[in-house]
Amino acid sequence: MTEEQIRKILDKLAAGQLDVPAAMTRLRYLPFEDLGFAKLDLHRNLRRGVPEVVLGEHKSAAQIAAIGARVVRAGQNLIVTRLSPEKAQETRRKLRAFDYRAEARLGLIVKEKAKPIGHGPIMVISAGTSDINVAEEAALCAEVFGNRVTRLYDVGVAGLHRLSAGLDSLAEAAVLIVVAGMEGALPSVVAGLLDKPVIAVPTSVGYGTAFGGLTALLGMLNSCSSGVTVVNIDNGFGAALAATLINRVGSTRGSG
Repeated sequence: MTEEQIRKILDKLAAGQLDVPAAMTRLRYLPFEDLGFAKLDLHRNLRRGVPEVVLGEHKSAAQIAAIGARVVRAGQNLIVTRLSPEKAQETRRKLRAFDYRAEARLGLIVKEKAKPIGHGPIMVISAGTSDINVAEEAALCAEVFGNRVTRLYDVGVAGLHRLSAGLDSLAEAAVLIVVAGMEGALPSVVAGLLDKPVIAVPTSVGYGTAFGGLTALLGMLNSCSSGVTVVNIDNGFGAALAATLINRVGSTRGSG
């Protein structure tokens, strides 16, 4: 349930257009709705300004569809992360409006486009083309959360002239999400060049001693550029939410 929906219920109650039992019925899903296999936090959008995001990995298509149908009925935007093409196709049979973005492994139903928020755009940067799936998860989530998003892909440390060519656009961003695998060096470089918040996302891209992203994670945590914030391996969604909250601090809706 969104803030606007609750406000309408209270306005109708105050105007005598709705009695107390009817208002209670409409508010009965606060703070969550129990589906048996899942407890949906339909109140999260009111508390945090973003809806609960569904992790599609390890859930069945039937569970995702049931959760999605209830989220959409509540008038909220649906985001499903870590979703395989096969599971997305099966989910779409039950949720016709389900929009699958294969590159990001992300499923969406946008009921209401979020109003622009924040101090400026969030820029998502990827070190390599192989990191784009995680970068796109971050970019799409940030857009649904109400941010303007710009992208700069394949500008890793093996060819820093590619990054330096885009410094003007980097300087225009309010927050930077930097996605990198291998040794995970790019966030340190970016953070050393600009006075912007940098959120580093290690990816599981790399050869044997990359250890599925652990090397990039440790490299980012040990960054010699101060102030780099690091999220978990392949966690584009987490980076998008962190960037959104940073972008909102002290700002008003409509300024982004």
